[in-house]
Amino acid sequence: MIQAAGRFNKMRDRRCDRLISSVLLVLVVAAVVNVSSCSGGGDKRVQASGPTITVGVTKVKRKALERTLTVSSELVPFQQIDVYAKESGFVKNLYVDYGARVKAGQLMATLEIPELEVQLKQDAAAIEYATNRVMHANKQLNQMHAQAKVQELEFNRLNDVATSQPGLVAQQEVDDAQGKHLSADAQVEAAEATVESAKSEQLAAQAKLEHDQALFEYSRITAPFTGVVTQRYANLGTLMQSGMGSSTQVLPLVQLSEEDLYRLAIPVPESFVRYIHLGDAVSVQIPSLSKTFPGKVARFSVEVADDTRTMHTEVDVPNKEGLLVPGLYAEATVVLEREDNALAVPLQAVDHDGDIALVDVVGTDEKIETRHVTLGLQTATDAAVVSGLNQGEMVVVSDRSGLKTGQKVSSKVIDLQEYNDGAVR
Repeated sequence: MIQAAGRFNKMRDRRCDRLISSVLLVLVVAAVVNVSSCSGGGDKRVQASGPTITVGVTKVKRKALERTLTVSSELVPFQQIDVYAKESGFVKNLYVDYGARVKAGQLMATLEIPELEVQLKQDAAAIEYATNRVMHANKQLNQMHAQAKVQELEFNRLNDVATSQPGLVAQQEVDDAQGKHLSADAQVEAAEATVESAKSEQLAAQAKLEHDQALFEYSRITAPFTGVVTQRYANLGTLMQSGMGSSTQVLPLVQLSEEDLYRLAIPVPESFVRYIHLGDAVSVQIPSLSKTFPGKVARFSVEVADDTRTMHTEVDVPNKEGLLVPGLYAEATVVLEREDNALAVPLQAVDHDGDIALVDVVGTDEKIETRHVTLGLQTATDAAVVSGLNQGEMVVVSDRSGLKTGQKVSSKVIDLQEYNDGAVR
């Protein structure tokens, strides 16, 4: 019992010694920490030589800048019409259908017009009758001329005898001969008038025939311009009413659209009207075709609409490959301004303090310098620098919220396409 109690007391004494040693070690460490915190020299040097910030930079360089306007619209044919019949008639022949491509003047259909056919026969008969009248009148005129010549000779002979040998011929005979001569001349004049009247009737009959023949030519319906048939409304035997009437029930033969050239109507906002000029190049993108077609500003209204504050502008788009069709959705991009050799800086490098534009430049000493710059033409990604920067200088394009003038940084040239959300990759 006495031995067991002795061993227990020794073990308790060793534990107490270890506990006292641990407490003393903690007190010594605390004292060292307090002494270090009271002496300020060493820690200030550590804070001053803290980690250097890495910033993303890009070089100021010259490049072509352009400001554009993109407007969505719908392609329509340059010309699109409904083709009507000039004269009423039945469709006798139909030579076109949906999608048929025709050239200007090509025959598309013929009509049967019985009334005009009968009228043409009557006109031909009227011309023949008038021609016969002219021939008869000319014969009568020739006869009157012959009779008048005989009467003239007889009068001249009697008059000469009466003059040369007075009393040989009675004056009564001379007067009768003169009267017959004058009467014959009057008959000649009447015959000439009859001839002129007959000729006038002949000309009138000829004009009537030409008029009816011209109307009958409208039985041949031809294409007014080169294009494609986009609608067909009539079939063989359909009664086509004359398109000259005011009735809204008149049925056209076909709808014809010009396919070689399309027009794109775009509303240009008031603020961009001053940049629009005839002949300006326009890039027309067709999303459904995944293709871009060249166009140009062909015409505009030269006025701003009161309700929309836009100017109606039309772009002509050639369809050389025949890929365009009416109704396609299109996006027209017009170049408003362009500088071919502008000193450019990315827009993400520019900060604004009111109307003042600021740019952080990293010098050769790797220190930040804040510059005031004057900007010119601006695009969606870049801005032209009029003053404040030089070609080849490095501007910060990464996050600049914590940067200060004169601050030492570590710069890293980045590709702006790899720049995302202000982080340098």
